[in-house]
Amino acid sequence: MISIERRVDPRVNVRVPLRFRVLNGHQSDEQAAEAENISQRGIYFTTAVPLKVGMPVEISLRMPQELGLKTSSDVKCIARVVRVNDNAALGGKSGFGLHIERYEAGVSVGERWAS
Repeated sequence: MISIERRVDPRVNVRVPLRFRVLNGHQSDEQAAEAENISQRGIYFTTAVPLKVGMPVEISLRMPQELGLKTSSDVKCIARVVRVNDNAALGGKSGFGLHIERYEAGVSVGERWAS
C-alpha cells in the first residue's frame, strides 16, 4: 500500500524536551516528555499519559533553530491531538501527533508560526 504524505510543512527529526498538560476543563498536572519531531504546525511525542484524538493540549517547549528560525525560542502552544499510535514496544508509551492551533511567542516568531 502506498502512503500519501499529507503534511504541508517538513518535519525536523530533533529531540526537544517539552512540558504539556491536557486542557479538559479540570486543572491537570503538567507532564514532561520529549518531542521526536517537529514542524511549523505539528509535534510528535511519546508519553504514557492517555490522550485521545480531539483533546486540546498546552505545550511548552523551545523551538529549535533547525526549523529555520534565527535563534531557538521558548513558546507555549495550544495544540490538538490528531493522531494516536498505541505501541506497547515503547514501554507502555504511545505516540501522539498534535496539530498546533496557536501559540505565544515573540512577534517575529509568532508571525512566522501562524497557521
